[in-house]
Amino acid sequence: MTTHYSNQPTGQQSYGAPERTATDNVLSIIAMVLGVVALLFLPIVLGVIGVVLAVVAKAVRHERLAVPAIVVAAVGLIGGMVLGALVASA
Repeated sequence: MTTHYSNQPTGQQSYGAPERTATDNVLSIIAMVLGVVALLFLPIVLGVIGVVLAVVAKAVRHERLAVPAIVVAAVGLIGGMVLGALVASA
């Protein structure tokens, strides 16, 4: 079946790579949120989970925001532990 306006079949996809959407960065976004929350609450647990999710997003899913997610989660992990040590020693 062809369209009325051209000789292209209906439903034909355009050439090139498929468009990436915001849902392609889900693990990276979750890792960033966990990294920020880890600054104040349970840095060892939430920070490690954030780093692991970010590494999985980078290695397995090749997400665009994976590298910033690794940085944010690592800063949340280390910063949360330092902040916790400062508060505990005061």
